[in-house]
Amino acid sequence: MKFGTSGLRGLSSDLKGPASYRYAAAFGRYLLESGKAKPGATVLLGRDFRDSSPEISFRCANALRDLSFDVVDCGTVPTPALALHGLETQSASLMVTGSHIPADRNGIKFYRPDGEIDKDDEAAISALVASIDDKEETRATTAVGMTDELCTGRFLERNKMLLPVNALSGFRVGVYQHSTVARDLLVEVLAHYGAEVLSFGRSDTFIPVDTEAVGDDTRKKLRAWAADYALDAIVSADGDGDRPLVADETGAPIRGDIIGLITAHVLDADVVVTPVTSNSGIEAAGRFDVRRTRVGSPYVIAGMNEAVAAGKKRVVGFEANGGVLLGSDFMINGTLLKTLPTRDCFLPILSLLSYARERRMPLSAVVSSFDLPVAASDRLENFPVETSEKLMASLRTDHQALPRFLAPIGEVENRDDLDGLRVTLKGGRIIHLRPSGNAPEMRCYVEAQTEEAATALLEAGLNRLRQWPNLPPET
Repeated sequence: MKFGTSGLRGLSSDLKGPASYRYAAAFGRYLLESGKAKPGATVLLGRDFRDSSPEISFRCANALRDLSFDVVDCGTVPTPALALHGLETQSASLMVTGSHIPADRNGIKFYRPDGEIDKDDEAAISALVASIDDKEETRATTAVGMTDELCTGRFLERNKMLLPVNALSGFRVGVYQHSTVARDLLVEVLAHYGAEVLSFGRSDTFIPVDTEAVGDDTRKKLRAWAADYALDAIVSADGDGDRPLVADETGAPIRGDIIGLITAHVLDADVVVTPVTSNSGIEAAGRFDVRRTRVGSPYVIAGMNEAVAAGKKRVVGFEANGGVLLGSDFMINGTLLKTLPTRDCFLPILSLLSYARERRMPLSAVVSSFDLPVAASDRLENFPVETSEKLMASLRTDHQALPRFLAPIGEVENRDDLDGLRVTLKGGRIIHLRPSGNAPEMRCYVEAQTEEAATALLEAGLNRLRQWPNLPPET
């Protein structure tokens, strides 16, 4: 088991066993020992549609009940809905989800009563795990405990007040439903604003959809649906509904950092907090104070908290995957939109669609109007963690290793070690190599002046990764 950029991750087979009990019990003990919750307090529980999620939820519920918590089942709900409900009721919560990673893996996201756990919390929970004996587990006769239907209702109410009435009237929007827990809520919210909604691709089998590295099969589906149904946009989300996927009128996916940038414009934000992997043109594309962080929602949340502590009033965060976090309250459409410091896919989807509709522009033209460097990203799956660690250690410590590794691609001008290795090549192209924080994957992010150059750079970077460690020393 390992904490990554957002939550605990591991093999589904492991999490269905003692691991989920131990980590949930460690989280419960941490809440009690830190004074963040008292015995008998409510803990909310949500999950995604993975086959393993019900059993993992069951073990988590047992662990928390054994510590005298009152476990409330919110069912299959988006992570931001569970987080919002927890904030409003001052309840801790657990979301059983592996987000976008393959179905043979799963995870757990933990929330204190005041919001998402941070890196210090992760360390404290991990330290307590060793003291947990899963033999203490008391098997319950019911699946999870009492249920709560207010969770989705509260989230729907929030999203149905963001835009003016009929703000999306005249828009023809497809919803790629697959196996995301956001699928039905997306249809309901879009229809509420007057959009003509068509649904596609609903699946009873879990389909991992990575909004940051959209696969070729998904791209083909999006292009076909856009052409066959004359759509203005196609929207979707990852497994737990905290990262948006939006494709334009041609079916081309729009990068999450562009969606986040447009959301910041719609909100009229003062401060934008975003990781180093987001497009380098963001600073020049708005009037914001832009603050860069390492990859992962805990770091973005920490950056937002620092901005608020410094007296900033309108603070928003977003990641390259498109998930938007609110670090402060905002007034939107004449209504107070309360702080929600966890990733959300609904706000950025609605912001982008309303921005385009208000200007009577196709989504592709909206994206082009910001004139950002062309960015692209992808990942190599089944890239062992040990291999990625050796590669990154070599590139960082051996003075000649990085120039030698990138020699067939370009000459190194400068490098940034904040998170992975972000390298600016002579001529201005950028290539960023970064191991995933929660899966055996290596990610590659690139920027160039044209789409063709970005595509070529991305493929070149992925090829170098595929060839390592079998590259000859002189290469």
